Amino acid sequence: MARQNTALSRELRAIRTEFKRLARSFEKIAPVLWNGRLSLSTKSNSTPRQRPRLTAKQRAALKLQGRYMGTMRGLKPTDRARVKRIRAAKGIRAAISFARGMRCPQGI
Repeated sequence: MARQNTALSRELRAIRTEFKRLARSFEKIAPVLWNGRLSLSTKSNSTPRQRPRLTAKQRAALKLQGRYMGTMRGLKPTDRARVKRIRAAKGIRAAISFARGMRCPQGI
């Protein structure tokens, strides 16, 4: 029984010394980490970036682009190419209506 006790105490002592060594290492690098953290926080104190203001025309164009991309998502590559040709020739509204017609031909 005495052997088990000494083996256990030896292992506990080894763990304790490793924890002390680890604590000393953290104490050495703590100033470096703290200085790096302070330099990062000064950047966040600057004025936050504002979102660009969109005009009604820009917002409508983005909405239209979203509709176009949404209709293109469900199409096969060959159908996408046809819709892109229509967009180049007739415009985005015609391409959206054509793509919707291709997706559900019955008009549902």
